[in-house]
Order: sequence, then structure tokens, then C-alpha cells
Amino acid sequence: MQIPFKPVVSGIPINVHLILEYLAFFLAFRYYLFLRKRSSDTIPTGNRLSIILGATIGALVGSRLMGFLENPFIDFSWQNIIIIWNLKTIMGGLFGGLLGVESAKKLIGEKQRSGDLFTLPIILGIFIGRIGCFLSGTDEFTYGTQTSFFTGMDLGDGIMRHPIALYELIFLLVLFIILRSALKKQKRENGMIFQWFMISYFAFRFLIEFIKPNVFFILGLSSIQWLCIICLIYYIKTIAKPLKYAYKKIHLL
Repeated sequence: MQIPFKPVVSGIPINVHLILEYLAFFLAFRYYLFLRKRSSDTIPTGNRLSIILGATIGALVGSRLMGFLENPFIDFSWQNIIIIWNLKTIMGGLFGGLLGVESAKKLIGEKQRSGDLFTLPIILGIFIGRIGCFLSGTDEFTYGTQTSFFTGMDLGDGIMRHPIALYELIFLLVLFIILRSALKKQKRENGMIFQWFMISYFAFRFLIEFIKPNVFFILGLSSIQWLCIICLIYYIKTIAKPLKYAYKKIHLL
């Protein structure tokens, strides 16, 4: 199979990445509904729908904003309006969705943490979408810098590059298994699974950006890396808990 993978059926070119994006949304939502039926969700249906709406709006705005900030050198002309609108990134979608959820919860007065139920469906959706990114090769900005490492692949431009999308697929699979196991535990603080998903994923993306051929930097870091830092600061209290626990254990030795 050649990458970018561009199949043609009955003379019609098939956009595999687009199909997988729609499939990701559909299967992730169906998986969420499946998990909700099997869980003891104490958030009322009306409030849960408001939270989903807040997440959707926040994700839409955040993904487009960060997509633009990855490369803000595009001229603002009528010809580029569609290109600018189509610029998007999952990182902005996740953090924008988080802010949208928190805003919606404040508006409706919902105090319970709501993220755990969304965690595994989100990972599933990202995983399916990343398959499309990998198959798109250099047609999508999810490829890495040139490398002589054994994982290097020709993603469509004749250069051996880091297959970043493939790295992410492996990471997401491991993260899914770990968090799914954690969700089965009875003694856990509500909302912590989602928080650790965000911390883990944003930390991973911060590191992986160093082998991505970015062109826009602020103080040596890409716009995505700055967003990762903001997200990790947002969850600093959660990150500090195991560190404090480990510190106490060391002093008891």
C-alpha cells in the first residue's frame, strides 16, 4: 500500500481521511451512549445534553483557533477564507471542549464532574481519526521531521520521516488499556480518569512536537506546545497529588 493512500472506486477518488473522521465521530458517540447505559450516571439527561452542547461549541471554536495559530501566516483574503476555516487541530478541540463543558456546567449549575464518561469514547475517536492521518501521509500536517531511525517511513515525499501519527496510535492504544482498567476500580475520585487522560495526552503531544517540522515558534516552542503547557498548568493540582504522596513515602523510608 502506497502512502498517501488514495483509493479510486469506479473512477471516483475516495477521501479516506474524511470518511474516517466522520466514522470517528459516529463510533465515539455510539460508544459513549453504550457506556452511559451501563453506568450509574447521576447527572440528569438534560444537564448531560447541555454539557455535550457546551463541549461541541468549545471544541469547534478551539480546534479552528489553534489550527490557525499553528501557522498564522496565511493572508486574510476571500480566496483563503475556506482554507482558514478548514484549519483545525484536535488539541484545540480538546481544550476548547473542556472550557465549553466548564462554562455550560456553570450556566446550568451542575456541580458533578462529568468527564470520566467521555474519556474512552474520546480516545476511540482520536484513534480512528489518526488512522486517517497516517494514511494521508504528507497530505496532512501530522508527519515528522527527517530521520535515520529505524521507524522512519516514506510518507509520500520520498524522505524518511518520523511517522508521528503511528507513534500516536500506539500511545493511544496503551492509554486506552490503562484508563479502561482504572475505570473499573470502585475506589476512585470522580473525574480523575478524564483529568489524567488530558494530562497524559497533552504531555505526549508536547514531546512529540519536537520532531514535527513546525514553522511558527514563540520563544522556541510551537503554538501547540504552549497550549500543552497551559493545559498542564490547568491541572497542576492533579499533577501535584501523586508527587506529594511520593515525597511523603520517600521521607518515611
